[in-house]
Amino acid sequence: MSTSPNTIQHLIIHQLHKEPNGPARVALSSTEMPINSAAQRLVDHLCQLYGSRNGKGFGKFEEDEHEYPMPALVRRYVDSSDFLGFSQQAIAQLQVRAEQEPEASGAYVLMAHVSNSAMDFLFFALVGEVIGTAVNADMHLEDSIHLDMDHLRVAGRIDLGVWQAGGERYVSFLRGRGDVAAYFKLFLGCNDMVTPLKETQKLVKGLEQFVEQQALSAQDRDEVFQRAHNLLDEMGNEQGEVNLAEVASQIYPDAPQALQDALQHDDLGLVDGFVPDRRAIKPLMRFKAAAPEWKLEFDRASLRSGAVIYDKHSDTLVLSNIPDKLKKALLEQ
Repeated sequence: MSTSPNTIQHLIIHQLHKEPNGPARVALSSTEMPINSAAQRLVDHLCQLYGSRNGKGFGKFEEDEHEYPMPALVRRYVDSSDFLGFSQQAIAQLQVRAEQEPEASGAYVLMAHVSNSAMDFLFFALVGEVIGTAVNADMHLEDSIHLDMDHLRVAGRIDLGVWQAGGERYVSFLRGRGDVAAYFKLFLGCNDMVTPLKETQKLVKGLEQFVEQQALSAQDRDEVFQRAHNLLDEMGNEQGEVNLAEVASQIYPDAPQALQDALQHDDLGLVDGFVPDRRAIKPLMRFKAAAPEWKLEFDRASLRSGAVIYDKHSDTLVLSNIPDKLKKALLEQ
């Protein structure tokens, strides 16, 4: 997840009123919020919380803009810079989707245009309220209603840079609780794309990057890869879906949160909920490389057993225990 400082371009909060199984209505703010320390703290906290959450879906806009108006709204906003108008049209669409979902409930609806060194994005979050306790001027305790900043269940993000560049994965949203997540996904107009092969490849890449960053010993690295291979192979065989928190705890039990954070990094774009493709986990156990004149594949363990030796001084690989069939073929050349 990115820790780059956030620059808030625009920020507004409207309110969605709705009880479960009841109608939805909205209370609109007539102006954007001033960008002060309180606004900065709120946006920074929600963006950090969003980045740290697993269980996100990723995808792109649906093509039917009549049924899914969000891409048209975003395009008009980018052309006009009318964020107030964009936010009011967007919450009208959210109201329509909330009406269609009986379990949807009311909340404050935060919409922001934010940029940092990693991306330029639109951020949407439904934020509830909680009752806390405050001390008033008379030193008496009283109830204090404030935004519930620590329990983010419904939120989404549109990466404007990737969208404008014609990318494939620029919309993300918290999967959350089934039906609620579904109506918010419809509001965003997101066609989420989960390809098991690609997601498994990204998971393997994330593991490789993690062990390199941790500077693990060769033995510890092999053990991590072995556990990962065994787990993902079993999940792929039994059609078990990946949960990053659970996977991290089994692959790297010494510091599972560190691995989970690495796998959830925005740059990796890895999602939950896919069944591992067993074809993509081979690199965890095997090296595979090629040059114009040769191809080579061997188990990582061969480097530890001595069956394969790399001499960095002469830049050569030495293979031992050559099978008779290969020896014969070589002698006949």
